[in-house]
Amino acid sequence: MPTYSVSDCESQTSWVSKLTKSYYQDDQQAKLLHLQAEVDSLLQQLENLKHQRLAETNQKE
Repeated sequence: MPTYSVSDCESQTSWVSKLTKSYYQDDQQAKLLHLQAEVDSLLQQLENLKHQRLAETNQKE
């Protein structure tokens, strides 16, 4: 079983606190999450187009 020092626990506590702390108001946080999901979706679409074009290029050769 791993052992943890006090400083490890303090740094983990600090890290968790920073993650759970809201830097934005609720409505702004919701907008940010929506935009992040939209960006992720667009990146996935670009990746799919890239693979599709590579497949088409390989079929032509």
